[in-house]
Amino acid sequence: NQQPPELQRRNPRYQVQSGDVITLDFPFTPKFNQALTVNPDGYVALQGAGDIHIGGETVPQIQSDVRKAYGGIPRDPEGSVTLKQFENPYFLALGQVQKPGKYDVQGNTTVAEAIAMAGGFTPKAKHSDVLLFHRVSDNWLSARKVNLKHMLTSKNLSEDLQLHPGDMIYVPQNRLSKIKPFIKLPTPFSYTNLTLPPNK
Repeated sequence: NQQPPELQRRNPRYQVQSGDVITLDFPFTPKFNQALTVNPDGYVALQGAGDIHIGGETVPQIQSDVRKAYGGIPRDPEGSVTLKQFENPYFLALGQVQKPGKYDVQGNTTVAEAIAMAGGFTPKAKHSDVLLFHRVSDNWLSARKVNLKHMLTSKNLSEDLQLHPGDMIYVPQNRLSKIKPFIKLPTPFSYTNLTLPPNK
């Protein structure tokens, strides 16, 4: 049986991911000082202590892992782990927006603001069925529908949802845009003399 998603902390700590850089500093045993880049599989290679997996962990968790990995070799209680380089929090805007892509989460970004950052809707967009996908755990993804058309026409943005890092917004096509336009057929008609209008 699958377990329901767990409640998430309101202010979760940053979890290290592939490409992030951490530094280890040992004031009394500086030969163990090092800068480490997290590999795509989540591992880093500790000098003199082998590989440990830190992908998805917070800095305090990594600090504990490093101490266990060294097993007292440095004998340095002042050793510290610092996150030096990390990916900025981002969201994805996909589907019928003018500039689909990856954007930085800036402060309290809402769905409407995110779509504006992505250049706004295309003419084919279905404004009433904007989808917001949010990861609630490793195995669960929540999906919520946002009716931006109603919010904008009623000038009531109280229902506009706030984004979280890693969220994805998807704007589907409206039903009319999925219907192919009619093509005038030549007379007499055959597929060999059919000329399609150029794409614009």
